[in-house]
Amino acid sequence: FKMALQKGDFILIDYVAKVKETNEVFDTTKEDVAKKEHLHKEGEMHEPELVVVGEGWVLKALDDVLTTMDINKPETVEISPEKGFGQRDPEKIKRVSLKQLYAKEINPAIGARIEYQGKMATVRSIGAGRVLLDFNPPLAGRTLVYDAIITKKIESLEEKTGALIHRRVPVVEENKFKLTIQDKNLTIDMPEETFYVEGIQIAKRGIAIDIQKFLPDIAETKFVETFKAEPKPAPVAVAPEPEAKADAP
Repeated sequence: FKMALQKGDFILIDYVAKVKETNEVFDTTKEDVAKKEHLHKEGEMHEPELVVVGEGWVLKALDDVLTTMDINKPETVEISPEKGFGQRDPEKIKRVSLKQLYAKEINPAIGARIEYQGKMATVRSIGAGRVLLDFNPPLAGRTLVYDAIITKKIESLEEKTGALIHRRVPVVEENKFKLTIQDKNLTIDMPEETFYVEGIQIAKRGIAIDIQKFLPDIAETKFVETFKAEPKPAPVAVAPEPEAKADAP
């Protein structure tokens, strides 16, 4: 007898997301696929992704299907443009003079994403001193296909806490954080590597908010950063110099 997943369940999901029309991979949790498709960015982690079901941490159409999926059973989820990034809106395609872009120090290339007047656009064509800019989301009008598998359902309070920490601080291994839960109070001992992680204060605030929201059994979250004194080197014993003998006559 299998328990169906419910809203609020913690799961890890592995997926490869493609555009149906072109078979182009635009997102994945798998490291080897990311490297092969040139999606891997420096410092980015590709690993099964934590999802709290029903929270919109993945595309809504995928989130809606999670409650019907079985753990460790691969599924292919097809998402129509309406449920993905919407249909393409011809009103969002504009011609702009090349001079205007050069004046803003933008050097357009076909297919490049550029920022223009505070909005992101894709350069569709360049010719006769004009550039065609498409302000639709890059995946608008596309049917999306997710090859997905739920690799795990996370049950225990400790594991859920660890997963929420890892989601905010993926660059430091999850098992390096020491967790103590006592009478509704959670203490997180921060490993030394985290002291120098960029944006760590914002990450800690995010972790505390997530814990408050998703783990109501915990009333208080405390972060402990311990700086240990460097051990002093032991004094080195120096052998006394042999005394110089007076030269024999």
